[in-house]
Amino acid sequence: MRNIVILISGRGTNMQAIVNAAVEEQWACRIAAVISSRADAEGLVFAAGLQIPVTVVASKDHPSRDSFDAALLAAIEPYAPDLVVLAGFMRILTPRFVEHYQGRMINIHPSLLPRFPGLATHRQALTAGVTEHGATVHFVTADLDHGPVIAQAMVVVEKGDTEQVLSDRVLQQEHLLYPQVVRWFIDGRLSLHDGQVLLAPEFTGAA
Repeated sequence: MRNIVILISGRGTNMQAIVNAAVEEQWACRIAAVISSRADAEGLVFAAGLQIPVTVVASKDHPSRDSFDAALLAAIEPYAPDLVVLAGFMRILTPRFVEHYQGRMINIHPSLLPRFPGLATHRQALTAGVTEHGATVHFVTADLDHGPVIAQAMVVVEKGDTEQVLSDRVLQQEHLLYPQVVRWFIDGRLSLHDGQVLLAPEFTGAA
């Protein structure tokens, strides 16, 4: 039984998609905790309603990234996570923190990386005039939004799209993609070796 700790900062809709999939598909895991960098994160209400342990490590209470990361590490470690999932977690983590969870921490980014790292990805996509946009799940490294890519989901950018319309379309794909990737990890199919993503074939039990 593997332990998952999910980090959020807001609504936590990807967290909710993962939790719902874990329950519906009966994953061999435990959602050990949901931890937020903001006390008013709406996702905490959802998690608490399912009796998932919730914790707040408020970024505003820490004057430095090192201080925040130390507190975050102290909050995560008691749950002995096999996987740490960043689901709308709006903090840049220090290299030391990232190294501690190397190969055990993943993130979802709302663009087809390496295109449009950072913030305002949908605005960047519309400004650039691309015809394809989407989301990327990747292992987290110290290089922001540049970790090894695990999987991507693509959407077509349509004429007349606004940032909100495009964001909503991408988010729908995120809610399908992220649970799938987490399931791969839980099933022992997904790993990171020497900076390379390895995904083992699905075992069907057929002779």
